[in-house]
Amino acid sequence: MKVKLENLSKRWGKVVGVEGINLDINDGEFVVFLGPSGCGKTTTLLMVAGIYKPSGGIIRFDGRVVNEVGPKDRNIGMVFQSYALYPHMTVMQNISYPLRLMKTPKSEMIERSQRVADMMGIGELMDRRPAFLSGGQQQRVALGRALVKEPELLLFDEPLSNLDARLRLSMRSEIKRLQIDLGITSIYVTHDQVEAMTMADRIAVMKDGQLHAYDTPTEVYDRPRTLFIARFVGNPPMNITEVDVSQTNGAYHASSEGLELVIPADRGEKAAAKGSVMMGIRPEDIMIDSEGIPGEVFGVEPLGRDHLIDVKIGDIHYYLLVDPSLNLKSGDRVKLGFNTKKCQFFDKKTERSLLWN
Repeated sequence: MKVKLENLSKRWGKVVGVEGINLDINDGEFVVFLGPSGCGKTTTLLMVAGIYKPSGGIIRFDGRVVNEVGPKDRNIGMVFQSYALYPHMTVMQNISYPLRLMKTPKSEMIERSQRVADMMGIGELMDRRPAFLSGGQQQRVALGRALVKEPELLLFDEPLSNLDARLRLSMRSEIKRLQIDLGITSIYVTHDQVEAMTMADRIAVMKDGQLHAYDTPTEVYDRPRTLFIARFVGNPPMNITEVDVSQTNGAYHASSEGLELVIPADRGEKAAAKGSVMMGIRPEDIMIDSEGIPGEVFGVEPLGRDHLIDVKIGDIHYYLLVDPSLNLKSGDRVKLGFNTKKCQFFDKKTERSLLWN
């Protein structure tokens, strides 16, 4: 199923949930709505589901306007954060419930429910009630219930938020594998950028009810269109600092307190036109370099494979990842090198990228 959102808006009086959302979702595509709490991602999902009625704009399924079509007639499956299982029903009864509402013959209902349960790895749990299932098993039941009706569109509302870190990792892989195998168009809401980066074909980044970007994970990460995206996408987050960019003797320089960098012309030219701009650089693009800029280690956070260190150059803090074998500690003096080919520049007023817009 192809989904198209045209200038979609939702308001409650003077309160704006989302405003002017335009998206095209291709048949079989896995799209993630990513953003902080209150950004409008779940509101948009619920309008697609038919639970909320848009205040403005159009929702199309395969070209057909569905604004006035009820949720039960949209041929969708939905998986919630809370699982929303019926506690008095068995796994079989929970999974088969949509088929009962559709008045599916009993033999077909049992066969389809068992097939989906086997696919989800819970085929032997059909007689259990939710209270006797683990969090991961309950999530599989909820997903099975959404799949059993063979929907054309799957909607996920932060389905993994209640699971522990290891189970989230395995469930991410399972959901993505199932979606690819079944070829069902899917929309997935999350505030977890790791889920977005690892699962999505394309990511819709939202903030304050507005769409900031809609692109592949690689493009969102490497070419952030706004300062918000630069700060929000990436863990550890991008280093952001105010710099003055100017041209001297044919070379472009970015400077701030204690920092002087030579910037490639393809980036420096656009930034120099503004003069004072915000510069961003990711922690992995800063390294310890004996020929680099001197600074002092302010803090060290062991992350296992890497250490995240906070280095002060003047009064500005820069975060980078280093090998634990360096045994750096607070107060150590180090020199930093910057991969200036990866520097991002943003307009201070509009906060939009000077490189990619």
